Amino acid sequence: MAMTLITTNTESGDATSSFTSGIDSTYKLYIFKFLDLGPANNSVEFTFNGSIDAGSNYNVTKTTTYFSAHHQEDDGDAGLNYRTGDDLAQSTAFQILTTAIGSGSDESAAGTLWLFNPSSTTYVKHFYSRFSTNRSTDEMWDTLIGGYFNTTDNIDALQFKMGSGNFDGTIKMYGVG
Repeated sequence: MAMTLITTNTESGDATSSFTSGIDSTYKLYIFKFLDLGPANNSVEFTFNGSIDAGSNYNVTKTTTYFSAHHQEDDGDAGLNYRTGDDLAQSTAFQILTTAIGSGSDESAAGTLWLFNPSSTTYVKHFYSRFSTNRSTDEMWDTLIGGYFNTTDNIDALQFKMGSGNFDGTIKMYGVG
């Protein structure tokens, strides 16, 4: 299947990155690519939420799970974790995609999010993401998040933001089909 670039948001010192058009019934799969996300504040999380009203509100109920693998630069620690504090259970909160992104010149995050059949009015909307992050604690984290928006309304907008402060980076939205 071919990926079609729909839009690119290039952020420079922005608080949010919203996609309020282009998420419709044209494609059953939307892929978001995140490149060189650099926060203004040190040690912040990168989050997202969906909308069923064209971006007027970002508060769709979701259930998720959050896993991470990490390795410190000095080889002091490594591991695989299920992070119960970062997953959601029937919550309208913004979902954390990756945590503690460093603000140093050698620290950033990059990743991908897949959103399945957002225009369905029959089923919930599944998604999953994978991020690689150079954290403020001088370690690399690989995060895996999966879940679903618990609504049969169509998801027609997404918003991404840091837990606090502004950020730089590029986010590309593709349709697959």
